[in-house]
Amino acid sequence: MDDSPIHSFNFPPEQQRIRDKCLHPSGTFVEFPMADVESSIPARFEKVVRQYPNYTAIKAGDEVVTYAELNALANRVARVIAERAGNNAGPIAVLIDKGIKQIAAMMGVLKAARSFMLLDGSLPKTRLVAMLEDCSPELTVTDGQSNSLADELMPTDQPVINFDSIDPNVPSENPDIKIAPDALAYVVHTSGSTGQPKGVIYNHNTLLHHVMLRTNADGFCPQDRISHFSSGTANAITNPFFALLNGAALLPFDVKKEGIRRLSTWLSQEKVTVCLIAAPLFRNLCEDLTAPDGFPDMRLLRLRSETVCKSDVDLYKRYFSEYSVLANGLSSSETHMLTEYYINSATKLPGADVPVGYAVQEKEISLLNEQGESVGYNEIGEIVVRSKHLSPGYWRNPDLTSAKFKYDPARPEERIYHTGDLGLMLPDGCLIHKGRKDFRIKIRGYGVEIGEVEQALREQSEIQDAVVVAKETESGEVRLVAYLTSRVQPRPEIRQVRTRLKTKLPDYMIPSSFVLLDALPLTANGKLDRRALPDPVNTRPDLSNSYAPPSTTTQAQLISIWSEVLSLAQIGVHDSFFDLGGHSLAAFRVVSRVIQTFALELPIKALFDAPTVAEMAAIIVQNQAKRVSDEDLAQMLREVEAMTEDEARKQIADAYLRKAAEV
Repeated sequence: MDDSPIHSFNFPPEQQRIRDKCLHPSGTFVEFPMADVESSIPARFEKVVRQYPNYTAIKAGDEVVTYAELNALANRVARVIAERAGNNAGPIAVLIDKGIKQIAAMMGVLKAARSFMLLDGSLPKTRLVAMLEDCSPELTVTDGQSNSLADELMPTDQPVINFDSIDPNVPSENPDIKIAPDALAYVVHTSGSTGQPKGVIYNHNTLLHHVMLRTNADGFCPQDRISHFSSGTANAITNPFFALLNGAALLPFDVKKEGIRRLSTWLSQEKVTVCLIAAPLFRNLCEDLTAPDGFPDMRLLRLRSETVCKSDVDLYKRYFSEYSVLANGLSSSETHMLTEYYINSATKLPGADVPVGYAVQEKEISLLNEQGESVGYNEIGEIVVRSKHLSPGYWRNPDLTSAKFKYDPARPEERIYHTGDLGLMLPDGCLIHKGRKDFRIKIRGYGVEIGEVEQALREQSEIQDAVVVAKETESGEVRLVAYLTSRVQPRPEIRQVRTRLKTKLPDYMIPSSFVLLDALPLTANGKLDRRALPDPVNTRPDLSNSYAPPSTTTQAQLISIWSEVLSLAQIGVHDSFFDLGGHSLAAFRVVSRVIQTFALELPIKALFDAPTVAEMAAIIVQNQAKRVSDEDLAQMLREVEAMTEDEARKQIADAYLRKAAEV
C-alpha cells in the first residue's frame, strides 16, 4: 500500500472557492478544533450548551427545545441510568421514535458513561430480536409510545426506563462523570453476509473526528437549520450530532408519515439551510417540484447513501437556487467520511460520472488491484483507506475485525481498511466511484448485504435455491431482483414468498421483482453464472389473482401512473401495489402523480388502505364528487388560478385542499 498514490485533504482552488461560497452568510462559522476530538461527546455538547443555552436545539413539528432544555432532559436520563444500570460493559438499548425524546435519551446514555444501540421500531421483530441477542443490553430506554413493543422484545426481568415517567424533580445538572475519549459510544447494526446483522462500534473520539471533518468541510454553525430524515441507520445517529455539537438547530421530518409532497413545503417553511438527504429521496422530492430557484435559504444540499448520478446534478441545477451548493462524497459505516466534492450551478463534470471528490485530512486513499498492488491514475482498483480514525471494529466479533481492519507494523497507530468499493483516481487526486467490489449495495439509503436476502429466501421450504442481484433503473434507482428455483409443484406464489420475507426483512431489502427459473445457470466448473441470469421482463409478475383490465377512465389513468413508477407494462386493476414490487418511496411517487393528475389531496395512507387500482380509483371518484359539489371550494380554486405570486398560490391551494379533505 505504501507505493500507491496517497492524498490528504487539500482542495484544488476551484473546489475551495465553491466551498467558501456556501458558508453561512452570517459569518459565524468557527472551525471544530482537534482538541475537542480528544475529549468526549458530552464534553463537546456541554461546551456548546454553555455558549448557546437559549438557541433552538431541536424542532420536531410543533415541539421545540433549547440547548439548555435538551441538556436538562439528557441529564435526568443520565442520572436515572446511573442509578438503575449495573456494571455490564454492553450498550443500552434506546427504543424511541425519531424526535426530541430519542435524542435526549441517546445523549443521556452517553452522559452516564455508557454506550447505546438505537432500535428502529418499524423493523421486523425478528430483526430487532437478532440485534438484541447480539448486544444483550441490560437496560432499555423507551417511551409511552414504544413501551408495549419493548415489553414484547425484552426479557421480563430486564429493567426498562420509560422516558415519559422520569420524575421531573430528578436533578438536571451535568453529572460529574469522567469519560475517556476512546470509550465505547454506540453500536450500529448493518446487513451481514452471514444472514445476521453485524454491529459496527464507535468510540467517542471516532465520532468526534467525523463531526470535526464534516463541520470544517461543510461549515456547520449556530445559524444553521439542519434536516434530519434518517432512521435505523448510522445517519440516524451522526445527523443529530452534526447539529448539536455545533449549536445548530436539528429539524427531524418523518417522510413516511408526512409524505413527499409535504417535504418540499416543509423545507421552505422551516428555512432549512443544510439538507442531508438520500439520493433516491431527493429524486422523489424533485418530481414534485415545478418552479426553479426554490429553497432560497438552503446553502448546502448533500446527497448521500447511494451513487449520485449526472441526472441528480441536473435536477439540482434545475430546481435549486444558484446560491446553494451540491455536495457529494464517499463514506461508510466502518470509515465515516473519506472524500468530499462540491458542485455549483456552473460546475462542469469531468465525465459521465459524478466524482466523490478529494480525500479528507487524516484519511489516506489508495486503489489496489486483486494482487494488492497499486494501480495507476485512470485505472480501476479497490478503494483502500489508511487512518487512525476508523471504527474500532465489530461488536463481539474479533475474527471479522482482524480480517477487515489490518495493522501495519511500520505505522502501528494506523489501520488499513478495504472498503469493497471500486474507484478510479484522476491525476489531480479526484476520486470517481465505480461501484461495489462485492455484493454489498445500498438500497434507498440503506446498506444491504445481498447474502442476507438470499438466505431469507432459501429458508422458505418451497424454495430450492435463490440468487439476488441489484439492477439499476434508467432513473438511477437501485432495485433488487430475486431469481428462484422451486422444490415443489406447483411453484410457490410470489405473493406468499414476499409476505414471508416481510416478517424477517425490512421493506428496503424486499426484492422488487421475482423471476422463477427451472434451474440457475452455471459455468463450466459448476459455479453460478450471474451473467447468464435473464433480465427481468417488465411484464406483470405471476400473481394469485388473474389479470383484469381497466373499465373506467380513472382506472386507466392510474394504471398509466403505476406502470411508469413500477416500470411494468401490464397491471391489472385488482393487483396489489406491493405485490407488483412497490415500496414506500415508490408509493410517495404514485401519490404525488395522483395529486397532480386529479387535482386533489390524497394522503400517503390512502395507498396503503387502497393498494389496488380499483380501490384507489373508487377513492378518487368519491373525493372528486365531494369537491365539485362545493361551490365555495370551486370559487377558491378560481382564486388560485388568478394568483401570480408562487407563495400566495401555494398558501391558498393548501387551504383549498385541506377544506376539500374535510368535506
